[in-house]
Amino acid sequence: MFTHLLALNPLEQEMLKIDVESGEATVLIRGLDAAPDGIVVDPQQQHIYWTNMGAPGLPEGRAYKTDLDLDFYRKNGSLERADFDGGGRAYLLAEGSFVTGKQLGGAWSSGRLYWSDREGTAVRSARLDGTDLRDEVVVATTDADRRVVRNQCVGVAVDEENGLLYWTQKGPSKGNDGRIFRTSLSAPVSERAIELLWSGLPEPIDLEVDLGSNTIYWTDRGARPRGNTLNMARVPAVGEPGGEVTVVSGNFHDAIGLAIDKDTGIAYVGDMSGEIRAIDIYHGGDHILFKGAGSLTGIVGV
Repeated sequence: MFTHLLALNPLEQEMLKIDVESGEATVLIRGLDAAPDGIVVDPQQQHIYWTNMGAPGLPEGRAYKTDLDLDFYRKNGSLERADFDGGGRAYLLAEGSFVTGKQLGGAWSSGRLYWSDREGTAVRSARLDGTDLRDEVVVATTDADRRVVRNQCVGVAVDEENGLLYWTQKGPSKGNDGRIFRTSLSAPVSERAIELLWSGLPEPIDLEVDLGSNTIYWTDRGARPRGNTLNMARVPAVGEPGGEVTVVSGNFHDAIGLAIDKDTGIAYVGDMSGEIRAIDIYHGGDHILFKGAGSLTGIVGV
């Protein structure tokens, strides 16, 4: 079971360590100035890994007003690692290794990290030491197609046991064109069949698969009532489409980060208001665990 959460706050440029009982927070790492987004921990090696979207381009000739003004199409994404105590910070993949790093997942038995590259319209992976960078899924290859928002990958989850890779393509902001896909990791990339599991979602973001309960969870930052929610559904068998979706909790403020404590049945959701909510998946009820300045992207349980 989790004792604490780690949460990325790109506006405050820091990584927080939050006690899951008291909600008390301390700053574990400062100076995260490249828009950190996805985070995962390796409990065996005692390492924290996170992706960076890279500093965005700002609008020319006018003042920045909203996130829609930000341009993340420059190739300045990166991947970093630190020890559990926040020390030993180092780049595994330097700035410019890919475009925009989003949710990050670990496949510990095979020693690989997987992440979505949003404006790069791909899912990529590398070994835990940063070597063997490779494309797992490539949605678009031309500049024009990479700027089509429905082609952009955001969330990612790895099912090591069955050799499956899941990812989200959120679509336009609150556009009800979000989708969740799946493919096999065992076949060569050029021969992989891609399954569309769910479509017409408001704006799916991060996701997590629980093999014990055969359940997939995801956050959605789209328009209410189906958006700004935590959702769950049964994981379909290979070759089957996704079925009924259950909204577990709603009324978030642009829901992003997701961490499922499978031992306690508690889901933690972080949002762009700087809030983390703890939701009892099986018995209902939730409470605000943490509220801070800035906004939160990726979260992970430790």
